[in-house]
Amino acid sequence: MVPVFGQDDFTRHNFTLGVGAARPKGDLGAFLADSAGTAVGYGYRFHRYFQLDVGLEVLFGAAKVRDFLDTGLGPLRIRDREFLVPLGGRAILPLANGRVLFSGGGGAAYMRYSELLRQPSDYFRVDCSVCTSRSGWGYYALASLGFALDRGQHFRLGATSRFYRGHTTGDPIGTVPGIRTKDHWMNLYGEFGLSF
Repeated sequence: MVPVFGQDDFTRHNFTLGVGAARPKGDLGAFLADSAGTAVGYGYRFHRYFQLDVGLEVLFGAAKVRDFLDTGLGPLRIRDREFLVPLGGRAILPLANGRVLFSGGGGAAYMRYSELLRQPSDYFRVDCSVCTSRSGWGYYALASLGFALDRGQHFRLGATSRFYRGHTTGDPIGTVPGIRTKDHWMNLYGEFGLSF
């Protein structure tokens, strides 16, 4: 009996943790700087060649906010973080019996840039009345390459590049004005993956 196309064994649940960098483009290019970032992701591979994805990327200090808020506890530092949430899917090309995976895809993306107050304790929070934020929606495209580290293909190393494009509106953050902007990001991450 010949197996039906796409019935080969493959891992369905795929978690990734990445570290890398992001470069702002579009209207943001004049206001934001390149920054380091981290990424976590989950993918459900429902077919040998297709996967649904959700993730979170956190970029550190692209707006270069370095302010302080004077409180009864003393001055507390304000920094900025940029959050990118990709929601989409990808097509997968397995090579070398699945030990090498090349993929490409895309989908919708939520973008939020926020000023955050460094809290003095895990048990006590100070409200930041001067912190601002902006957000919006867009889309992303990705290309990824991963290599299995073990025979069972449960552990992988690889790299993923995502290109984001969208619009954000809201308050000014750092030097970003409080107007609607066309936002582009080019992000590259080295990734470690766990699959089962």
